[in-house]
Parts: sequence; C-alpha cells; structure tokens
Amino acid sequence: MKRLKLLALIIILTVLSGCAESSALIRASSTSLRTDVFGELSSGSPVPPGFTKMRFAATLKTHKPGIYSARDIHGTPDYKLLLNVDGQAVLLQGTLHLESDGIRYMFSKDLLLRAGRHTVVVALPEDEVAVKREVTLVEGEASSLIAEPVYGKVPGKRRPSAYSGTSFEEGIKGIRLKFNDRYN
Repeated sequence: MKRLKLLALIIILTVLSGCAESSALIRASSTSLRTDVFGELSSGSPVPPGFTKMRFAATLKTHKPGIYSARDIHGTPDYKLLLNVDGQAVLLQGTLHLESDGIRYMFSKDLLLRAGRHTVVVALPEDEVAVKREVTLVEGEASSLIAEPVYGKVPGKRRPSAYSGTSFEEGIKGIRLKFNDRYN
C-alpha cells in the first residue's frame, strides 16, 4: 500500500512539474525581447543572401465555444498560438473552420530568417502547453516547421489496434514538432 501511495505521489509531482515547466516557458516566451530575428516574406519575393525561408504551420481541433463555460475561449477567434524564435514572439490567429463536432484551427506563417541555428518555442497559452526546439536553417533552402497537437487519452479505450485512443474532446496535452519532415 505504501508503494502504491508513493507511486501515485511521484506521478502527481511529475505531472505538476511538466505543467510548471510549460507555464514558465510560456511566460518567458510571451514577450518579445528582440525584433530583428525574423521578418515576413511576401510571396514571390527572392530570399536575400545569408537568409532562408521557414514555413510554420499548425492544424488542431478544439471543442465548440461555450461548452464548458462562458469564459472559455476555445472555439473562438481569441484562441491563439504563440511562436517565438530566438526571443522574437508573435501571437498567431488561426483560420477557423466549423466542423460537425468542433472547431478546426489552421495557423501559418512564412518567416525570413538568417541561416544558422535558432531556438523555437511553440505554445498554446490557453492550454498551458509549450515545446522548445533547436533548428538549423541552411542558406537558400526552404524549411518547414509543423506543430501537431497531442490530444488527451479517452477514458476506457484500451484495445490493441491502430486506434490511438485520443480525442480532441479530451483537450490538448502537448505539441509535437516536425522539422523538415522529421520529429525530434
């Protein structure tokens, strides 16, 4: 019984530690410390020497607005994604698409960055999830960074199959980043 209680305590502390780390990363990344890291690239513009283009994109789904409370911003235009590159932050507003069971968001941004190593933070402040990753951009090569949601597990779904047992209805529990078609 003592072992079970100790295991439960360790699990709870691990979860709380992860939430605290995400919250601290979101707080630290929400404010722009710099304004010279990236610029927007208009379509058809040539990429100057020493620079590269990186396309950021994310697609995720949330519940419709007002399901859990009137103050919940899920399913509204106020739900935003935070992108921070080397200290320059931008809040992205998604394009919303109403689906039969929820709201799908599509976020995207084309960035012009100097070639080299960059630290990228992607966060969903409302869900208190954030992830940090180092990327290396090659001069003249276009790159892509895709953020994918990790949804919560559906209770009671424990069958061995291709079905992963997660659902957007259980909330977003994390973010996976795919840089140039590769995960971490």
